Amino acid sequence: MEATALHIRLSCSSLASPVMTVLLLLAAEVDFSYSQKADAGFPQVVPNSQQHFQYEPFVVSCEGLEGLTGWIVMKKVKETVQTCATSWSTSQGPCTIENAFLSDTGEYWCEMGGGKKSKTVNITVTAGSVILESPVHPVMEGDAVTLRCRMKPASPNLTADFFKDRHLMESGSAGNLTFTSVSGSNEGLYKCRISGAESPESWLHVRAPDHEDPQALQLSLPLWIGLGVFLFLVTLLLLIGLLRCRKQQTSTNVRDESTTSAYFQTSPFPQTVSRQATVVVPIDATYAMVTKTMMEQGY
Repeated sequence: MEATALHIRLSCSSLASPVMTVLLLLAAEVDFSYSQKADAGFPQVVPNSQQHFQYEPFVVSCEGLEGLTGWIVMKKVKETVQTCATSWSTSQGPCTIENAFLSDTGEYWCEMGGGKKSKTVNITVTAGSVILESPVHPVMEGDAVTLRCRMKPASPNLTADFFKDRHLMESGSAGNLTFTSVSGSNEGLYKCRISGAESPESWLHVRAPDHEDPQALQLSLPLWIGLGVFLFLVTLLLLIGLLRCRKQQTSTNVRDESTTSAYFQTSPFPQTVSRQATVVVPIDATYAMVTKTMMEQGY
């Protein structure tokens, strides 16, 4: 009986294994999608601008990418790849450039052992008097985006001209160009001009909401559909299996009670039901007649 009950318990518990597998796969897919969105903002650049004045500081950081620390900030300048920091021993952690030089112009990205690598961002350091502050990373369609034209030294109330793809768009008295709801048509190459001095050009990237790589989309969509169908079928089988297990366990319990009751009724010996109680079944008594002589009785 014990072996049978154990077999039933194992069979019932094993039914949950496929469901757990599916749930883990779904969780991994959700976590992967969430990680892709969260990691889209790396490497982080402070201030958030593709252009910087010479001798001004900026920071490139990878800390928190994929929830990890110990990333190394790499840069590529004139086809030469090197760490952002001056030495490899101090290369982990944020890369702080106290005084930017023209030689700091290039591509920056995050890197870690095992082939992990983030997307690259472009940073331009200029010795000119005007820069265009534009986001380092792609912006989402529908977001409000402001491009700022800065002059060094700063001068108030100067009119800035903004160009897109080298065509004059408009002039802003505050030195700002604002898109209240940016769209794909706003993507392009921008620069600005103040008092005849022009900034370098920077590309404004605009992406659609929940934009994914086409190949990744082709892979994830069938995966979601397949996991959904599989989860439904496994859940259905699990319910059927649990109902059958419940029936088997109930039937086993009834048989155990019947067997125990019959054993107590037919056995001529005391039977121990538990450690606290003992049920005694009466047995047939045997009687004998004993006769004694008068002398034995004391007469």
